[in-house]
Amino acid sequence: MAEQTNLSDAPEGALPQLPEAISVSGSAGIAAKLRRAIADGEYGFNERLPAERELAELFHTSRGTVREALRRLQELGMVDRQVGSGTFVTYREFSEHTEIADVTSPLELIDVRLGIEPQMVRLAVANATAMDLERMRKALIRVESASNDAEAFSRADADFHLAMAECTRNRLMVWLYQLVNETRSHEQWAAMKESILMPDRIAQYNAHHRHLYNMIAKRNLDAAIDTIYEHLDRARNDLVGVHNRTRSN
Repeated sequence: MAEQTNLSDAPEGALPQLPEAISVSGSAGIAAKLRRAIADGEYGFNERLPAERELAELFHTSRGTVREALRRLQELGMVDRQVGSGTFVTYREFSEHTEIADVTSPLELIDVRLGIEPQMVRLAVANATAMDLERMRKALIRVESASNDAEAFSRADADFHLAMAECTRNRLMVWLYQLVNETRSHEQWAAMKESILMPDRIAQYNAHHRHLYNMIAKRNLDAAIDTIYEHLDRARNDLVGVHNRTRSN
């Protein structure tokens, strides 16, 4: 676990180091960077994060963008924003998380997604607000723009499905899906991504993403459910194909 950075121990005016902070743009990227810093112990339980103004300067963005990033972290249950006092870390390390990521196979993970995401879609259709749908639409644009880069697509795909989880308005569902995304980022996926995420497959997945967004936005539950099953079944079949080829070589 990384050594914790206590704000009270830092020189006056200094901020804890957030690697590559200046390369991050948008509230989703800032939230992801802060989430990783918290998970890695850069900020401990009950510790105060830098003020919005300081974070805005660090990430070269507006305070409104920082505020949206902090809102995302609050919905994930990682921070608590207290008016007049600041934003405090509420995340406690999940000690078995790393071990689970180490031993969970890609096929096991896709089976878990098949169990979670159809219910996620049901809740999204019922509960998504206009603001939720707008965030999902923006995530859709980002994932569609990453059609020729497996690594960029993988990151944008994770953000799109997390945006769908946020549409449920269910904090536990969002937290569970964040664990799914962090397991997907494990190093054992690296070789799989290069083998699976070819441009033609990315195009198929993005066709599913667009139809899924459209059906959720139209509150068409049956079509949305059919689409998420088709999407995850396609992903599972692609994983099985790569897995079988790897074993035979």
